[in-house]
Amino acid sequence: MRTLIILMLLAVLVMAATCYESHESMESYEYLNPFINRRRANDFIQADMRLEAITQERIRERNKAPRERQREICEDYYPCELYAFRHGYAAAYRHYFGRRRTK
Repeated sequence: MRTLIILMLLAVLVMAATCYESHESMESYEYLNPFINRRRANDFIQADMRLEAITQERIRERNKAPRERQREICEDYYPCELYAFRHGYAAAYRHYFGRRRTK
């Protein structure tokens, strides 16, 4: 009986020593609320930089290279795209759209 009580006390001491909640873990704000809201999550990116990047992307979309525009036109027309797989987009564009037929 005496051995059982000593083992129980020893088990309680070991459990108290290993499960102790230190103040260091209580100091961080993540303990109470581990998730932050979207506004705080995106604070490290400056709003001006995001708007500038979007504007630059829109400018790049408007000012495409002539070859890129030709390729997109060819991709939209299925026979031209099939021809491009075999001969290349430049040749396919010239074949289907290069010389305009007028009556």
